[in-house]
Amino acid sequence: MAVVLKVPINIFQQERSSLFSNAQRNSSIIRKRRSTVLESSMSITPVQHLENSSTSSHYIGLPIMVNGCTGKMGKAVSEAAVSAGLHLIPVSFSSAEDIVQTIQVGGKDIQVHGPSERESILSSIFDDYPDLIVVDYTVPAAVNDNAQLYCKLGVPFVMGTTGGNRERLYKTVEDSKVYAIISPQMGKQVVAFLAAMEIMSEQFPGAFSGYSLQVMESHQASKLDTSGTAKAVISCFQKLGVSFELDQIQKIRDPRLQVEMVGVPEEHLSGHAFHMYHLTSPDETVSFEFQHNVCGRSIYAEGTIDAAIFLAKKVQSKADKRIYNMIDVLREGNMR
Repeated sequence: MAVVLKVPINIFQQERSSLFSNAQRNSSIIRKRRSTVLESSMSITPVQHLENSSTSSHYIGLPIMVNGCTGKMGKAVSEAAVSAGLHLIPVSFSSAEDIVQTIQVGGKDIQVHGPSERESILSSIFDDYPDLIVVDYTVPAAVNDNAQLYCKLGVPFVMGTTGGNRERLYKTVEDSKVYAIISPQMGKQVVAFLAAMEIMSEQFPGAFSGYSLQVMESHQASKLDTSGTAKAVISCFQKLGVSFELDQIQKIRDPRLQVEMVGVPEEHLSGHAFHMYHLTSPDETVSFEFQHNVCGRSIYAEGTIDAAIFLAKKVQSKADKRIYNMIDVLREGNMR
């Protein structure tokens, strides 16, 4: 992440080809490292982390079911679960009504079932594994139906899928009293940045009144919805006095533009999250720029595993609070 104070240049007033000149200049560095600064703390393997953490090691063998493991994010979480010593249930739900198929993830054969079989299969698994935690990385259109099912059966879950009707999602969980973590962002370091933004917006409301805002977010072409992280950051800027509508976000999904204009390394076109937020004063003499770039999915997968372990602890302790987010996970301070 970078926070840059620039006077008086506003890069968003330049041609689109130079919009992300900073990212282009840094792209060679990114290519060499093949990861962002956000991922640099992950050089130690998950198993080593577990061995060094009595809290996490207590949850080795925790049964976890990953729905949507046919997708890249679900697959990454499944592999991270196996690496962390959790017990990956060899069953997953697909959002499409596919014929039952078997795929291999994390060295395990996973049976994938369509929506019509979800209830009977999940009920049976929950009977066999009463400590089960479900992780959902399906598609936005399936968020609410899946959450309804988890709540109906009383299964604690981590909702990593973005989109859906979020108000309905929270109400479903609140009414059911099921333990859940709901977060549009699972990357721990990105969440820390979001938390800092929240603190700033709460303590200094209106600090950026009159400033104009430009927002760019670039993700792999398969990401259909607008970034939940971008929405959260924009909400903070709005509290800080900035006038901005979500339809003003510049979404980049064209691989050619992502390479040439944004500076995304080609090897990460299929999985990246580059965000830039640019603020300009009314007289255009001052500008602020907030940027965070993520290549790959490991930062989200590792955060999701920490979230699942955190949720298992809350279930076991019969905590009064039932709905959590990743800021709660960070505050707990027991991440691997």
